[in-house]
Amino acid sequence: MIVVDSRDIKKIRMLKYFIDAAHQIIIKEGIDSVTIRKVAEIAGYNSATIYNYFENRNELVSFASMKFIGDYVRALPAYMDKSQDIVERFLLMWECFCQYSFNDPEIYYAVFTEDIGEKPESIFKIYFSLFPEELGKPPVELIPMIMESDLTKRANLAIEPLVKEGYLTSELAREVDEMIMLMYQGMLSLRINKRLACSVDEAVQRIMKYIRKLVESMITFF
Repeated sequence: MIVVDSRDIKKIRMLKYFIDAAHQIIIKEGIDSVTIRKVAEIAGYNSATIYNYFENRNELVSFASMKFIGDYVRALPAYMDKSQDIVERFLLMWECFCQYSFNDPEIYYAVFTEDIGEKPESIFKIYFSLFPEELGKPPVELIPMIMESDLTKRANLAIEPLVKEGYLTSELAREVDEMIMLMYQGMLSLRINKRLACSVDEAVQRIMKYIRKLVESMITFF
């Protein structure tokens, strides 16, 4: 597990070297082509050195993949600003996430789902402490969700305003979260395995159709 001390300039510099090197490989060859040996060669160090900073290859890939997540993080506030309605903002939040993750399904799998060993409390917190310029300036109320790397916890934080405003009970909110997560993971898997013959926009429209129906029916039921 990576622990970053802001005073440890050498460690921060080394972490950034290896993350940038892995990111270069992802851009040029794809995420599956990232190896410790290739990263070491690009960064100018031996493979053993990388293991002083990352537990395994998957952990390094997860951090390198975060460079692609910045686009989603910076786009999210504008997506949600399309509406001031609390339910619609929740749906827009999911729409934004689906749009970006379905466009780069392997990347989002690496960040949110891949087994990387002893997972840090939040990859996002660590990553944006290394690359603060990539965070942008999101609204304060979105920061707890943005910094959460656990998808289930992110979903809980996203739906919490609907509970606070009385649209859903806590129990119904947890059920909605679970159903949305199951739909999302299924669609993401289809995108990764190329088992869905449609564009990214069509995939987003399809899943958002069902997420909207689910949320609206639960609110009506409540």
